[in-house]
Amino acid sequence: MREGYPFGMSELPASYKEFLADKSEMFISTVKPVLQQSAADKLHGVRVVYNPGSTGHQAHLDETLPYGVVLEDID
Repeated sequence: MREGYPFGMSELPASYKEFLADKSEMFISTVKPVLQQSAADKLHGVRVVYNPGSTGHQAHLDETLPYGVVLEDID
């Protein structure tokens, strides 16, 4: 496990760890549960949406994305 990652990051695929590498702790705490769900299922990727008008970042499983892919989008 790399230094600086919160507990539980070791089970994530490399692509998810790379995605989170330069992100803030608040961002990580927001999207990590969905990344973990994706890693557990190994079925779908994750879409991270930024909504500048309200809640900030949200993440959800996206069945149009293959497992291991994270796509950032603006709502």
